[in-house]
This record gives sequence, C-alpha cells and structure tokens, in this order.
Amino acid sequence: MAAVQVIRSEWTKIRSVASTVWTLSLALVVTVALGMLISALSRSQYGDMPVRERLDFDPTVISFAGMTLGQLAMIVFGVLVVSNEYSTGMIRVSLAAVPRRGTFLFGKIAVAAALALVVGMATSFAAFFLGQAMLGPLRTDLGQPGVLRAVIGGGLYMALIAVFSMGVAAMLRSPMLSLGILMPFFFLISNILGNVDATKKAGRFLPDQAGSRIMQVVPRIGDDTPYGPWGGLGIMVLWVIAAVAGGYVLLKRRDAQ
Repeated sequence: MAAVQVIRSEWTKIRSVASTVWTLSLALVVTVALGMLISALSRSQYGDMPVRERLDFDPTVISFAGMTLGQLAMIVFGVLVVSNEYSTGMIRVSLAAVPRRGTFLFGKIAVAAALALVVGMATSFAAFFLGQAMLGPLRTDLGQPGVLRAVIGGGLYMALIAVFSMGVAAMLRSPMLSLGILMPFFFLISNILGNVDATKKAGRFLPDQAGSRIMQVVPRIGDDTPYGPWGGLGIMVLWVIAAVAGGYVLLKRRDAQ
C-alpha cells in the first residue's frame, strides 16, 4: 500500500474512534481551564508572595499551569492510537494490508503527531491568552522577549509527549501496561527524581523536565540547569526518537498478536 493510502487509512482510523477524539478535546479543555484558574489565584495572592517568589514570577509559565493534566490526556491519546489495534486484534488485518511495517508505523505516527501538534498549538495559545487575561496587571504579551518562543514551545511539548507515548505503546503493545508505566513515570517518578538532591541533576534530563524548559521565560534564581529552552526541547526530541526507534525495531522483530 502506498504511503499516501496508509496516511488516509490511519486518518480514518483515528477520527472514527471516539476515545481518541475525546482525549484530544479533554487535553485542550483541561489545560486551558486549569491555567485560567491558577492564573486567577496567582493574581489574587501575588501581594502575599515572598519577595523571592515575586522575583521568580513568570506570567507565561503560570498560564501553562494546566499543562500537567493536559499532558495526561496526550499520553492517553498516544497510547490509544497505537495499542487499540493490538487490544482489538485489528493489528493482524492492518499488517496484512500494509506488509511493510515501517510504512505502517510511521504512517500512523505521522498522522497522529500532526493532529496532536494542531491541538497542542491551539491549546497553548488559548491557555496563554486566557491565562494572561486572568492575570490582569501581572500579564505579559507575545511581544516580550522569549514569550512567543514559550507559547510555540508549549504546543511542541504537547505533541512530543503524544509521540513519545506512541513509541512506548509500540514497544509494549498493551494499553494497560503502557499507561501503567507512563503515568507513574511522568506524574510520580519524574517529580521525585527532579526534587531529591541526590537525583536532581539526573532528573533534569528526563523528557518532561527537559522539554518543559521551553515554556519558561523568567530565569529562576539560583537555577544552574546546564541547557537552555531549545536545548531542553532537543533532549526531549532525543527521548522521542529513542522511543519511536524502539517501537519500530520491536514491531519488525515480533509477530502481530
């Protein structure tokens, strides 16, 4: 099957599965809503903040406060896109129709990544503008140094989270196993490693911690991270490439089941 036909087929699969559509919608709604709430709370509590916190206050990052939960929906989306066919047994039919497994996998990832990027960008810009509206006099704008980069980076971050999840799901094939590893990794293990002194330096190189650096505009006092915003995103891209490559290698070597 030609690559164009594969892409059309994968697009049909994704849009016909209600769960994938709902997870993307949830990513947008949750990220924007929580970002607005945290922005409003930050505005009301700004006067009571210690001087150090005021110096570190980053209006752009505040508007992205909902990204933590938004990435949860992106993880679910990425896992479902790949592993649904394994759980339903449709993978046998798909690989019979597209014997070239690389074409099959990368066609699927290309379509899902493009969709995740569109939703991620829409989410990032919406979260920024609505969050800044909630911040009132504390707000910033896209014309300020680093802000546009941070907003675009927020969309890229969400898309990369989805693609990383696709790679992991391609390796593990099971939706429950994939989610059972990814959820604790991003919401528990990464936070622990990033906040414990003994592991903090290593934790900086995890995909979420490195990638989220792109959304930071105001430098934190005493921050000695050895890379900048784009360097952090580059580290995340390397993680994504490794996950997708692992999924491809295992897909080539294993029987469809």
